[in-house]
Amino acid sequence: MTHRDPTIRGRELGDGLRQAMEEAGLTGKDAARLLDVSPSMISMVLSGKRGTSEVDIAAFLGLCRVPSAERERLLALCREQDTPGWLQQHGSRLPEQLRTLIDHENKAVTISDFETVGVPGLLQTAEYARAVISRSVNVPPEEVAERVAARLARHNLFSRNRPAAFAFYLHESVLRTPVGGPAVMAEQLRHLHRMSARSYLTLRVLPLALGAHAAMTGAFRLMEFAEFPPVVYLESETSCLFLEKPEEIQAYRRILGALAETALGEGQSRQLIAALATRFAADRERP
Repeated sequence: MTHRDPTIRGRELGDGLRQAMEEAGLTGKDAARLLDVSPSMISMVLSGKRGTSEVDIAAFLGLCRVPSAERERLLALCREQDTPGWLQQHGSRLPEQLRTLIDHENKAVTISDFETVGVPGLLQTAEYARAVISRSVNVPPEEVAERVAARLARHNLFSRNRPAAFAFYLHESVLRTPVGGPAVMAEQLRHLHRMSARSYLTLRVLPLALGAHAAMTGAFRLMEFAEFPPVVYLESETSCLFLEKPEEIQAYRRILGALAETALGEGQSRQLIAALATRFAADRERP
């Protein structure tokens, strides 16, 4: 076994092994004793900071009596644990739960997000989320309510005792697109206005008048952590991509730097959001 910086796959492997151990009613000391290894080695493997062989992982999974499907998932992670980055393909049917993303959101100490089409999921109201999800051709109607509830559950990031620091950059077109109609947009914009007043959250708007800008390639999220290197998250209709190579992270840091220089200030952004909320509310009241 060798010490290494934890990759996304290595961390997910460690999380899966920890869960298997807990479900088997074992402590780290129990597992170390039964596998005849040191408790510190078990700790390093669970943290993703120490590589291990497929044979060792198979023995661990056998000890914990892990079901076959989860066993194969964890063994596949073991085989690729030293590979940086991760493309997760889920086909035309959207996954019910983006386990890796949610885990990284929960562990992040800072999250920087740029959106060019819609309001970020973490800031969506229930009705806005329902309007977006119900229009997806890849979500069956019977799953819409469940997907909306799952998206809203991720808002608990804002209610932790020590929430992360958030920086959201929204293109002005996000605020002007009438998702769900005037009433839904008026309430969504009022929600953005309220959220922007929170001390741990920065919300700035990239104005339409700017034209071309540094993030023309699309939406992204940069997540930073206390215990391991940053990760950039990208999403498409059929897959999601996690980037972690230093040069990739630096590229997106440069984009965020450019957005910070060209976006409206926080006060101007709040004024624009409030004005558009008032306009949508007036449109709702027109016959």
